[in-house]
Amino acid sequence: MSDILRRLYSEQSQSPWLDNLQRSYITSGKLQQLVHDGVRGLTSNPTIFQKAIQGSADYDVQFASAIGRGLTPLQAYWELVTQDIHGASEVFSELYEKSQAIDGYVSVEVDPRLAQDSAATLTAARQLHEDVNRPNVMIKIPATLEGLPAIQSMIAEGRNVNVTLIFSLERYQMVIDAYINGLRERASQGLDLKNIASVASFFISRVDNEIDKQLNANGSSVALELRGTSAINQARLAYELFQNAFSGKEWESLAALGAQVQRPLWASTSTKNPTYKDTLYVDELIGPFTVNTLPDATLNAFADHGEVERTIDKGLEQAHKQWNSLVDLGINVADISRQLEQEGVASFINSFEELIDALVVKAEALK
Repeated sequence: MSDILRRLYSEQSQSPWLDNLQRSYITSGKLQQLVHDGVRGLTSNPTIFQKAIQGSADYDVQFASAIGRGLTPLQAYWELVTQDIHGASEVFSELYEKSQAIDGYVSVEVDPRLAQDSAATLTAARQLHEDVNRPNVMIKIPATLEGLPAIQSMIAEGRNVNVTLIFSLERYQMVIDAYINGLRERASQGLDLKNIASVASFFISRVDNEIDKQLNANGSSVALELRGTSAINQARLAYELFQNAFSGKEWESLAALGAQVQRPLWASTSTKNPTYKDTLYVDELIGPFTVNTLPDATLNAFADHGEVERTIDKGLEQAHKQWNSLVDLGINVADISRQLEQEGVASFINSFEELIDALVVKAEALK
């Protein structure tokens, strides 16, 4: 692989993370090689684990052992996941130390079925954090309205959080507020703010996917010219929010106590539209203090023919103008963001439940 992933960080201070995890990546040494090539962290989700566990025999021996010890299929699932997270966190541990807790993180998601239950999400997030028990692990919590209090509490308790499924600027501001309020709460108790890390995961391609449908339906020349711009524009406006939130006297007072900024993370960065360049959502979102989490195909494409230059704040005035023009075309971005959030949560729930159902069947066959 080329040195382009390493250059992303050395030249532009953006951290490329891998959006995938399966046991063979750990046991074969592939994950270690990716770290050598410049990958600086890793994210997972219920869909990724469904594909990994159902798509190979790598987990069969451990699963059979877990069932033989009397664990339920759901308990066995979390044991399988925890072993993968432990293995990946070990691979990234040296980078975590060398980066002084900036990178080297592995993210694992709470049960997505709890996304609309604040108390249950917090309880599950705490338990998962304690079960994994690694300093370089982030607990993924959806950015639902119900998830926000759990996010704030986890940060106040000194636990790392990857806030996932962000689809709107308004919700992103709430996520920033939850993070900063969590830090303030912790600081007010005289507790250490050092080595607490968080990322705010903005989902990119799904925004274009949905807005492009409505632009096509509109059919005007103005509408058609905006296709493929909305997701990037929104991300650039999000980066502007990030810069404003993590500057000034109030933030500097927390930074003086050792607080890290909550970095924007660009997720869902594979292009769904085959007419768009396969590295579109990497090339156009490069900038300091950001993370881009890449599925394998996008990572390989960028390593092959991506371009390393700062683009995240390029054409900001045009981004504002084009984003605002969606209203004039009758496109309700607030409704779209709510729809995408609901679909995102539902997709993770479906993957989670399909996998557990398959494990129940597998467990019955072992009896």
